[in-house]
Amino acid sequence: MYFTLFVTVLMTAAFLVVAAYAIAKLIGPRSYNPAKGEPYECGIPTYGTSWLPVHIGYYLFAILFLMFDVETVFLYPWAVVVKTFGPLALATVGFFMLVLVFGLAYAWRKGALEWK
Repeated sequence: MYFTLFVTVLMTAAFLVVAAYAIAKLIGPRSYNPAKGEPYECGIPTYGTSWLPVHIGYYLFAILFLMFDVETVFLYPWAVVVKTFGPLALATVGFFMLVLVFGLAYAWRKGALEWK
């Protein structure tokens, strides 16, 4: 029964994607303007190439932010039910926090939090 449902959902999704693409091609405007292909940055025309290298520090900072953001997402439900699970829940989240602290200490030692 679940296989039939899965196949039906898969076929419906494929049909809807193809139908949306076909309808957009049929009724969409077909004009081409050279300005459409230009890079756009807040209404200001760009000068030079738009493919510039980005400092790796931005990526490292973003990954660290996501790591601690996900930590918050996992800690909130735990805090809601901690009284019902008892000391085992406290030990488990303690280990989880320890791993995160070690990750932060490693990133700090490697200089990922410094803007150079």
